[in-house]
Amino acid sequence: MNLEAYLPVLLFILVGIGVGLAPMGLGKILGPNKPDAEKVSPYECGFDAFEDARMKFDVRYYLVAILFILFDLETAFLFPWGVALTDIGWPGYISMAIFLLEFVIGFAYIWKKGALNWD
Repeated sequence: MNLEAYLPVLLFILVGIGVGLAPMGLGKILGPNKPDAEKVSPYECGFDAFEDARMKFDVRYYLVAILFILFDLETAFLFPWGVALTDIGWPGYISMAIFLLEFVIGFAYIWKKGALNWD
């Protein structure tokens, strides 16, 4: 069995591990480490930890997070479209215009429903 063909794979894995571990090791060695009571205190979601860890959060937090991910991913479609606009021509332009129209209608809908309000 010839293992020479697996050398690039092994090298790729070792370099990947090195690239992942080297910055963490350098940060640990060279970075400042001055812990105090304030720095090591528990901290969650912008608030000091309180009550039980299993307490219920307001559903609006999750709704805004899901909407952020949804609209962020939809916005990510604009970058490849912009790069390939000269190649795709008018059909690509019209399809993106329809996509953006759906995007704006969805945004107006969630705004009107009050999904973005925190009061």
